[in-house]
Amino acid sequence: MFAFPRVGRLGKRYAFYVSGFLSFMLVLGLAELAGLSQRWLGNIFLFAVFAYYAGIGAINRTANVSEFYVAGRRVPALAMGMAAAGDWLSAAAFLGLAGTLYVSGFQGLAYVMGWTGGYCLVALLLAPYLRRFGQFTITDFLAERYGGNLARMIGVLATILASFSYAVAQIYGVGLITSHFIGIDFELGVFIGLGGILVAAFLGGMRALIWTQVAQYLVLALAFLLPVGVMAYKATGVPVPQIAYASIMEQLAAREEVLLDDPREVEVRRQYGQRADDYAARVAGLPASLDAERESLSRKAQDARMGNAPARDVAAAERAYRNLPRNEAEARQVWSRAREDDLARARAPRPQAAVFKGDDGGFSATSRLNFLALVICLMVGTAALPHVLMRYYATPGVVEARRSVAWGLLFIVVIYLTAPAYAVFAKWLIVSELVGSSVAHLPSWVGSWGRLGLLQVQDMNHDGIIQLAELVINPDMLVLAAPEIAGLPYVMTGLVAVGGLAASLTAANQMLLTIANALSHDLYYKILAPEASAQRRLVVAKFLLLATAGLAGWVAASRPDNILFMVGVAFSLAGASFFPALVCGVFWRRANKWGAVVAMLVGLGLTLTYVIRTHPFFGGSMASSWFGIEPVAAGIFGISAGFASLILVSLLTPRPGPAVLAMLEKIRHPQGRGG
Repeated sequence: MFAFPRVGRLGKRYAFYVSGFLSFMLVLGLAELAGLSQRWLGNIFLFAVFAYYAGIGAINRTANVSEFYVAGRRVPALAMGMAAAGDWLSAAAFLGLAGTLYVSGFQGLAYVMGWTGGYCLVALLLAPYLRRFGQFTITDFLAERYGGNLARMIGVLATILASFSYAVAQIYGVGLITSHFIGIDFELGVFIGLGGILVAAFLGGMRALIWTQVAQYLVLALAFLLPVGVMAYKATGVPVPQIAYASIMEQLAAREEVLLDDPREVEVRRQYGQRADDYAARVAGLPASLDAERESLSRKAQDARMGNAPARDVAAAERAYRNLPRNEAEARQVWSRAREDDLARARAPRPQAAVFKGDDGGFSATSRLNFLALVICLMVGTAALPHVLMRYYATPGVVEARRSVAWGLLFIVVIYLTAPAYAVFAKWLIVSELVGSSVAHLPSWVGSWGRLGLLQVQDMNHDGIIQLAELVINPDMLVLAAPEIAGLPYVMTGLVAVGGLAASLTAANQMLLTIANALSHDLYYKILAPEASAQRRLVVAKFLLLATAGLAGWVAASRPDNILFMVGVAFSLAGASFFPALVCGVFWRRANKWGAVVAMLVGLGLTLTYVIRTHPFFGGSMASSWFGIEPVAAGIFGISAGFASLILVSLLTPRPGPAVLAMLEKIRHPQGRGG
């Protein structure tokens, strides 16, 4: 399956690119030693990355429709595999995976298992057959296999919803990096980063995107592996983190055992539980409790001013009064969320290696059920995401499509095997060095990430010492902050930022291009304006690309949730919408138009409804959940209902016609002539 290509002109170009990047890193490292400030280093890192990727996009710019949509179908397997890995290792994998493993421990391995297994499904069930079919998008297949534009229209809707959720997560990641490293507000960082995202996709479409992604994979792999290798060497003397973290796991488990029963930790957790009860009482007492709180805070602010209190205390009292909810509905939402946060802090910490543990420390069937549901959703979602499947149209043939999947999986596994090491080394440093230290002498990285709202330290028991329960770390910041946590030179932090940008940029480009292609090709060209010229189609695609990017940037700036959750929802939506129709469309001759249409509508509708009912961003609550399944795994219901609906409706309605069966016979033999 692996065919090693000769090192030709393309290989020499990328070897030159890698050597140039390493030289760039060396120069900045020397500049840091010479005294160049971190602010200047951050600016140089950020804008050099944007400029370099913009250059690749400009070099590969095109006005050819085939080049714009499928890169002329001339991308070799190795390059496509590297580009697929560069796209796949998005902000979710690069920034979110290690952070989720830090927070969730064993439960986070569901992402590794689901995504890796999903790529196997892509290779076995869909990629070669869809490449044999040809065309430009997944909805082209749905329209021809299921006879008409109704399936295409539903496919376009599902593509937009799944890809939009994915794109928001990537733009959020770019905004996070941009705002931290050049010291600006997060919202402004989102839109500055968005400008960098658009350049390659806007100029060259899929052609520019794929060759940019090859370069981006080289950067993100180096940026992910090198810092954690240095961390492993400092901690254990072994520079191979995938091996070295096993010894740290033993020390971490012993430290976690001590913290679990530490009297100060127990007291802090008790205080958080008590405050959660206070918030519950306020919610139950609305609206009278809001009026009482307003009067109390007003009196405190006035007493502070009249009593010549320190300026800091006066400012704090006035800020508390200003931040009070303005009405009953807002108070209910704010206080309910605060109660949930305090309840989370009041729970005993879950050991890093604990398997299916509940809040009481014992075995939890709900944890196991969520783990299995998430693995299934991620596997099925991987095999159904439009942007994953669409790229295999760009290979020269079926054999190359299979090989590119294998190469992509190899490149991806290199990163997946390293993410747990990041989580373990970072957690060990935090529980052994930060926890138990003085609140008055916190390291600088605590303040810088705290200003972005991604880290919270609260001296709940007023003892001047940090307890683990008083520290909340957003999983999205862990990888970016890991070099600072380990005390490595700032150039290492910049390297990780470059890798995070590479991961976020490539995936955001792909998502935005997928949405623009769905609207311009499947909706505009195939349905609304079949006579449109190639040039007009490209203009429409690029306009839609800009409009979609602006809307996604606006949503990302509102911080709907962490990166991994937003990406997980995209997988649930894609799996529930597409997987039954695609798999049955290839392997079951009896599947027909009405079965597929009902299956896509039921799967998409059920999954979307469940997410809205159970997620706080939409005003939902886990009290409305079924079997305790979290919203990120909502697709488990949609996938099951989709298969059941497709089979039942197809059996109750007429069989597909001869033309559809002939097309199916053709794609079912991918090794045949022309493949």
